[in-house]
Amino acid sequence: MTARPTVVVLDYGSGNLRSAERALARAGADVTVTPDLAAAASADGLVVPGVGAYAACMAGVDALGAGPVIAARVAVGRAVLGICVGMQILFEYGDEHGLVTKGLGLLPGGVIRLEADRLPHMGWNTVIASEGSSLFAGLVETTRFYFVHSYAARLGEALDAAGVAVSTTVHGGPFAAAVEAGPLAATQFHPEKSGDAGASLLRNWLRTIPTHRERRIVSGES
Repeated sequence: MTARPTVVVLDYGSGNLRSAERALARAGADVTVTPDLAAAASADGLVVPGVGAYAACMAGVDALGAGPVIAARVAVGRAVLGICVGMQILFEYGDEHGLVTKGLGLLPGGVIRLEADRLPHMGWNTVIASEGSSLFAGLVETTRFYFVHSYAARLGEALDAAGVAVSTTVHGGPFAAAVEAGPLAATQFHPEKSGDAGASLLRNWLRTIPTHRERRIVSGES
């Protein structure tokens, strides 16, 4: 019997923690919601949620001291999934209401206000998946996901040069709806609020995560 991957949903004072916990459990994970950094470091997968303002989310991450743990996981190839503002803070900066806040810098570029007549961008929208995307495997182009946001990651050459696979959505103009870069993945939409589509995406993410037992076998540990 295949072991369920262990996933920590990082509790740093922001995010739909319990809805994320339930969605991940239904998708096949053994989930813990905790601010414990040792647990966040050792889990098979780490989810960084986030709602509200970029600056407030970064303040929560900094207060917990979670930034180095997230960065260390990515550096050694351990899975991290950012959701909504949890995706945004993975970038170098966020520019909200003229306030520029330094992010974690794990992805190049910044987060800016959407150029759209109607904000926030709230409701269901489709995603143009990047070629060969693992997150969107098996999902058709008409699949819709649930968004609630007024800011998004800037598209451009920096992401392309870094080899980041970017999936896009259009609201006013195109923006980064999801990114995949090795062990690091993130969605601007809320998979935990996206019904069957979100469940499929979370299952796809979980399939990419080697469990602790699998990592031991690969490393030759007994």
